[in-house]
Amino acid sequence: MQGPEAALRFLSFVNASPTPFHAVHNAILRLEKAGFTKVLEKDPWEESVKPGGKYFFSRNQTSLVAFTLPQKWKQGAGVSIVATHVDSPNLKVRPVSKRTKEGYLQVGVETYGGGIWHSWLDRDLSLAGRVVTTHSGGFTSRLVKIDRPILRIPTLAIHLDRNVNDAFKFNQETEFVPILGQIASQLNQAPAEKLQGPAKASSVQDNHHSALLSLLADELSVAPEEIRDFELSLYDTQPSVLGGLNSEFIFSPRMDNLFSSFCAVEALAQSVSTPDFQTLEGNVNCIALFNHEEVGSVSTSGAESSLLPSLINRLSPSASANARSISKSFLVSADMGHALHPNFTSKHEDNHKPSMNGGVVIKTNAKQRYTSDAVTSFMVKQLIERKGGRVQEYEVRNDMSCGSTVGPMLSKMGIKTCDVGCAMLSMHSIRETAGSHDIQNAIDLFRSLFESYAELEQSLVVD
Repeated sequence: MQGPEAALRFLSFVNASPTPFHAVHNAILRLEKAGFTKVLEKDPWEESVKPGGKYFFSRNQTSLVAFTLPQKWKQGAGVSIVATHVDSPNLKVRPVSKRTKEGYLQVGVETYGGGIWHSWLDRDLSLAGRVVTTHSGGFTSRLVKIDRPILRIPTLAIHLDRNVNDAFKFNQETEFVPILGQIASQLNQAPAEKLQGPAKASSVQDNHHSALLSLLADELSVAPEEIRDFELSLYDTQPSVLGGLNSEFIFSPRMDNLFSSFCAVEALAQSVSTPDFQTLEGNVNCIALFNHEEVGSVSTSGAESSLLPSLINRLSPSASANARSISKSFLVSADMGHALHPNFTSKHEDNHKPSMNGGVVIKTNAKQRYTSDAVTSFMVKQLIERKGGRVQEYEVRNDMSCGSTVGPMLSKMGIKTCDVGCAMLSMHSIRETAGSHDIQNAIDLFRSLFESYAELEQSLVVD
């Protein structure tokens, strides 16, 4: 496949990351390859980190913080942060998912986030997530990704609903239930729930089809009764690919916001391989990949959690050092933006029409749904300029509501923050479209932040 090298690496990442669990796992693999060391939140790692070190920690398998310390690091140093999120709208398997109807095995699901749900119809779907299993007398959480289509949500034939194209709406509870198989196929299978005695409180055997549990068990090489619980999501098995006449597009699921997350990880991993890293002074460089942005970020692994405040407090524990660190810090909130749609040009304000492959978009909103202001926008433009990149501007129309990002939540810490993104189409569809050259544009900005912000900050007087 021909195309921008960075975009090709992104395809591999997103295809291997159908859930936040997998995205964090694959990000960790990239960081470890670049020489980063894992630390645990429960350990006093602040006593052992050293100037010039590279470290990361995760929380609940769904969020990740990685950081590098400059060679002359000391408490009170600022932190240059790229913050993203790894979750996307999807369908999650319910805790009690077993459903049957008219000879079909079905799986109960709950909608997560603001998806374009009709785009999930007639797609080849499978399951991925994490499974809690018994292990050597204890329990462990293991990732699973079933690589073949096993589920589908079929549409009703147009012959049975001649008005389907007039207003394509459906009931998300009763008309949006995936089909797993046919009941007849289970007649000769020994049910997994045939256990001796009454079911334990922690057993999930009665909550799900035995065929589904057997499928998961085979994938993990365990017995069905060893499965104690799971968090599974449906995903589209069609892979992410390059598209367009000149491979200028990426056609993919989950680009909001694995696109930004991949670029953040790449930028930090690449930054430690340069000769400048050995002599770097100034800020701690950091990436933070959060979960649950699509549903408000109010979780232990979301942007409103203690993840970033905990990092800064542990690096600069005294009140004085903490305040000095925050005053010298800068946060780039990186999420995807809306490209101008050629069929719906009226949806953009006349002077704010970002295009794919047109460079990084600075997102502004007077109501502070985005955090960018004149100072932080100027600093981002300076960072982009240092890499020879281009800048686009986006502000929503007055007669439309504005989305938001992790930026407003994180800005509560008092850190200067700017909201940026790359332009895309079909945001929140099961198949989104973005620019293949914008992968490198985003990496360049984040690299520039890590390499140049501390120097830039010293040249700007605001307070």
